[in-house]
Amino acid sequence: MPRPADNRLAEAGTDEEQPELRRRRSRRRNDDGSDAWTGTFPAVTPESTAPPLPVRSSSWAEAAAVADALSDAPSAPAAPPTPLRRPAGAPPSRVPETREESGTRVEPEVAGADATALPTSFVREQKPRPKNGFRGFLYRATGGAWNLGPSAHEREEDELARRISRQLQGSFNTAVLSLKGGIGKTSTTVGVGLTLAEFRGDPPCAIDANPDSGDLVERALGEGIYQQATPRTITDLLGNIDSIDSLTELSRYMHHSGRLHLIAGEQDPEVSDSLTAGEYLRIRKLISSYYSVALTDCGTGVTHNAMSGILQSADNLIIAAGYAVSGAKRARSTLQWLAGHGYEELARNAIVVITDKDEVSSRVDKDAIEEHLAGMCRELIAVPHDRGVADGDLVTLDHLKPETRRAYKEIAAAIVDGYR
Repeated sequence: MPRPADNRLAEAGTDEEQPELRRRRSRRRNDDGSDAWTGTFPAVTPESTAPPLPVRSSSWAEAAAVADALSDAPSAPAAPPTPLRRPAGAPPSRVPETREESGTRVEPEVAGADATALPTSFVREQKPRPKNGFRGFLYRATGGAWNLGPSAHEREEDELARRISRQLQGSFNTAVLSLKGGIGKTSTTVGVGLTLAEFRGDPPCAIDANPDSGDLVERALGEGIYQQATPRTITDLLGNIDSIDSLTELSRYMHHSGRLHLIAGEQDPEVSDSLTAGEYLRIRKLISSYYSVALTDCGTGVTHNAMSGILQSADNLIIAAGYAVSGAKRARSTLQWLAGHGYEELARNAIVVITDKDEVSSRVDKDAIEEHLAGMCRELIAVPHDRGVADGDLVTLDHLKPETRRAYKEIAAAIVDGYR
């Protein structure tokens, strides 16, 4: 049997070169003066506080397997280890339960903690950093030493952004409609579309299906830019729809306001009302191959030719309304018409958007209108009076009031919440 490594090392060194080794060697000489190494260790009593040695495995994979087994096993009172017996004729295992060294039997020891187990996190969770207001200023001024965390308003804004940016499985369509014109339907489509484009990872698409020469693209681009652009409309798209097999081809028939992609409505009065339900469904099918969110500006009314196709493919609705008595009544009539013509689910899950476009007098009870309409839909959101919306010109988020932008965020979040 080979001699232990300590004996060979002791014989190789000289007394002068390794005095400490010599002293250790003299201390372990036997009483009879011999220098035999027994290979035994002092017995460890139960009162000993020395920590147990970890179990040695022949490979990292085995150590990991042991760690997994220990972590998956239910906790139970510790019990004395029972030696495993190998059946006769079975090959020896890679990690023996016991081993013999120099005639002395050494019991295996159970590891108290496995070195291969990973912690739940290598980095401590950091408190959210405030971005705006006094809290944000204090954080920046102190170099992050004072972190009061985001305010309640900022946490609400972050929650809206999270809801808007939620990843979707499939393609969804929201129709924006009303029975009365001039109450904020197209401006809502543009404002909400731009908001979706700001927060979502994938760009949304807005379709102008207004049969009355809709101005969706003009409100998103500005009249001057739209007139200089290539006059591609929904009619041109339909005429070449069979040859479009890529987003690159489709983009030739679209306009872009930042990350919001738009399909312009037909401007020729003799052609604008010719869009049928079947033609709209063909466009919707094409759009669904490349966009996860689509908005459709339906124009005024619910009975024009394309409307049945729009409602058939809509996942939820925005009902545009105003604080004027006529606008509130027509919003109610729209919901009642939907519920009575086979679209009760769409009516119940609709989002009513009341735009304070005309700044009605104090004689109008806005709270009463909101309370009346809120009981007929899933959610009611009010858009405050804003010249950036009321002028009927270009709608850009940068020129809107913070309250108006907040309202559009709430509408966008409510839309995405309705996609299931």
